[in-house]
Amino acid sequence: GEYGCTFTYSAQGGTNEQWQMNVGVSEDSGLFSCSIWRPQGKSYLFFTQFKAEVKGAKIEYAMAYSQAAVGAQSDVPLKQEEFEVTETTVSHREGKFRFELSKLMIVAKTPRDEL
Repeated sequence: GEYGCTFTYSAQGGTNEQWQMNVGVSEDSGLFSCSIWRPQGKSYLFFTQFKAEVKGAKIEYAMAYSQAAVGAQSDVPLKQEEFEVTETTVSHREGKFRFELSKLMIVAKTPRDEL
């Protein structure tokens, strides 16, 4: 529809890793969310770069994780300097990103038509 989420990346290694992507819109259509993650927890891909871009909304909150929660393990967030967030994108930060990514979460605010 009017909202979208695109995930582009470059990676090496890994064999037949299963990844999931979910997009959703809140009931009042005020928030749009996009999540990309590996349900098995940690990814063994060596990510050289990544970028998630939202269309039709502005990012309110975003977090990237080197390890996704599985079993008793919790999500392990990337350090703040490893990635950058703009109004519409979340991407790796050249020279700071440590090549590990297992989960990316974005919550964006949709534009409101004022009455």
